Amino acid sequence: MSFGALFRGKGKSGYGYGSTAEDVSDGLDLSGRRYLVTGSNSGIGAETARVLALRGATVLCGARSQAKADETAKALSPLAIGVACELSEPASVRACVTMVRAQNEPLDGIICNAGIMALPKLEQKHGYELQFFTNHVGHFILVTGLLDPLTPSGRVVVLSSAAHTAAPSAGIEFDNLSGARDYTAWRAYGQAKLANLLFARELAKRMPSAQTANAVHPGVIATNLGRHMPGWMQTILGVTAPIFLKSIPEGAATQTWAAVHPATAALRGEYLADCNVSTSSALGRDDALAAKLWAETEKIVAALP
Repeated sequence: MSFGALFRGKGKSGYGYGSTAEDVSDGLDLSGRRYLVTGSNSGIGAETARVLALRGATVLCGARSQAKADETAKALSPLAIGVACELSEPASVRACVTMVRAQNEPLDGIICNAGIMALPKLEQKHGYELQFFTNHVGHFILVTGLLDPLTPSGRVVVLSSAAHTAAPSAGIEFDNLSGARDYTAWRAYGQAKLANLLFARELAKRMPSAQTANAVHPGVIATNLGRHMPGWMQTILGVTAPIFLKSIPEGAATQTWAAVHPATAALRGEYLADCNVSTSSALGRDDALAAKLWAETEKIVAALP
């Protein structure tokens, strides 16, 4: 248990800041269920995949290369399957969709865990700022391509962040998705995380009533997601992590809770934190903005090679 958990109680769900992925899945038998987890080879993605496998699920281990995906799957479970999914490359994401669909097996959940954070300088892919493209567009292609094999009660969990509050005042700068105008690392990351949140919100509206899509703030965790932070910031995080940051098992709890717990089956388009329903920024609840982002993302995807 992290030090911070000592000062935070549990919420209405019975879980809270200090709950772990094992806690929220305790007693559940996931035998026969299949889940795709992106970024399953490290951090909270690896912990989420591990706990799903521990509970008997077949886990499709998404990673940036087939070698990493296969290595993760081999170490995880005889039932695990490695799938390459480089979210910044549409061809790789489409190949992942094709591979998963070719298995001709239903999916009980898609956990959009992978992402990049706070790139110190502007990087682009296909003309778009890389954090927006990787974190949002890549997952948009993946999820929309796999809606057909999703079971009637299937769940999509999209990793967002409290950092969505750092998004531009307009929320999504549709006239600056390249990032070429006044790029700053945290502002761009905030926009990408807001896009994740809005995607889950709009997706929930478009799904059949028994399916769910929700966004998750995992908490602040010391993982390799922060590898692009300045060295001094990484040093501070390393020293203070035991006091102020969640552990990886705690960080994986909310997305695991959202993906498998019976109590979350009725949650649709919510923003979840510490294994409870939370409240996002006003922009994160802007349905018109969510619909506009969906339409714009469809245009982006249609024009990609």
